[in-house]
Amino acid sequence: MDEKTTKKNLLYFPLGTVGRDALYCLINSYLLTFVLFTHSLSASQIAAITGIMVAARVFDALNDPIMGNIIERTRSKYGKFKPWLVAGGLSTSVVIYLLFNVRLEGWSFVWFFGVMYFAFSITYTMSDISYWGMIPALGSDADDRNRFTSRATLFAGIGSTLAAILIPMFTAGAGAIGGSTAVAYGRIALMIAIITPLFLLFTLFGVKERREEPQKGGKKEKFSLAQVFRTIARNDQLVWVSVAFLIQQVGNGLVIGGIGSTYIYFTFGYNGGMYSLFTTVGMSATAFLMIFYPAISRRIRRKKLMGMMTVLAAAGYVLMLLSLLIPGTGMGKFWLLVIGYMCSNFGQYCFYLIMMISIMNTVEYNEYKFGVREEGIITSLRPFITKMGSALIVAVTSVTYLIFGVTGYTNRISDLEQQCAQGLISEEEKLSAVSDVIFGTAQQSGVTYRQSTGLLITMTVIPCALMLISYFLYKKKYKLDEEEYERICGELQKEKRP
Repeated sequence: MDEKTTKKNLLYFPLGTVGRDALYCLINSYLLTFVLFTHSLSASQIAAITGIMVAARVFDALNDPIMGNIIERTRSKYGKFKPWLVAGGLSTSVVIYLLFNVRLEGWSFVWFFGVMYFAFSITYTMSDISYWGMIPALGSDADDRNRFTSRATLFAGIGSTLAAILIPMFTAGAGAIGGSTAVAYGRIALMIAIITPLFLLFTLFGVKERREEPQKGGKKEKFSLAQVFRTIARNDQLVWVSVAFLIQQVGNGLVIGGIGSTYIYFTFGYNGGMYSLFTTVGMSATAFLMIFYPAISRRIRRKKLMGMMTVLAAAGYVLMLLSLLIPGTGMGKFWLLVIGYMCSNFGQYCFYLIMMISIMNTVEYNEYKFGVREEGIITSLRPFITKMGSALIVAVTSVTYLIFGVTGYTNRISDLEQQCAQGLISEEEKLSAVSDVIFGTAQQSGVTYRQSTGLLITMTVIPCALMLISYFLYKKKYKLDEEEYERICGELQKEKRP
């Protein structure tokens, strides 16, 4: 790619993911909260919802490399990525609107939820695999790849962070749009369904990718599922970094997967603004990494940087746990929790960036070892891992809720939300009653210290332990450090010279 094209791509490619990641944040971080706080569900219905989410995300994850293979073999005048961006972006918007706006209860809702959630798994995969699969086709220079990855994750972070801040602010407590959590989520879903395809237009019309496919001799293999998994399994570096990434992703997602918001509501009150403040400050430090990671990566080697981030993140989790020593629900306790989350999130996000680049660097390793790049299949492992991790996060979150009796409180809150939406009680009466549910009255008990402490321990101790395992596995097994990657790229360039 010439420098002019690279600069243009660096502008328009990242813009395309802002809406997509706002949409994914709505699903990944708030769907379970939406279900629990807007529907009164029995234990069997909650178990069914959990089973659907886990099964759909496992299906989605397994579908990723298959979708990557299909994209790899797509031939059109628009390239192999952009047709799937269009199909996936538009269909996902339709699914999201229906999921949050069709009003059903009981088992009817469970069945509808199952259909819509599996539909989302299919449609979003089309968009996600094709979008991230473009990065290796935009340049193989190590510095260019760092710039594209960090810039794309910067704009992805903007989309997801804005969603993470605004969604709780306008869906819970006094600031809920329309005075009801259910109405608020429906309107937010409509807005996100509109902006997602609009942002994709930047990538569709502004980005030019490399379309030649350097490979050694022979015809390209026809599609086969066995070939997909053979491509993955024979690339040992891809396998090891994927395992380390999966372990880290499970721990990293527990806070924003629902447990974090529930803990804040149960400890400091049913106020979406408090959780928005928690996520805003907690995620603010990652903006530094999004902007400056390319410069940092030129000065500090990845494995050394990971070691530094491991210490920082572990210290952050310790600070979050120390908030338990502060009695009551005062702001001192809250800010210690927030600062701890900011430190842990900074370290975890740096892990994410390093793992992203490490997976993409196995494209050249695959070409070096086997003569084919297989960009679509290899880059599909990033969303594959994310979705497998999210499936495990849903399972851990739901089990945690059942162990600590969370659903008993959320069912009572959802009943109050529905009464408010139907005009049976005022918004003020609803908020007062919700406060009684959480903090208790003379007649009924509220959330206990054991229950809230259990939530905090789950979202700190487990992530810290998984992060440490991921770090030591990556350090020991992943061999494609900066020097080895540059050597491989140099060998490939020699082979291409006439």
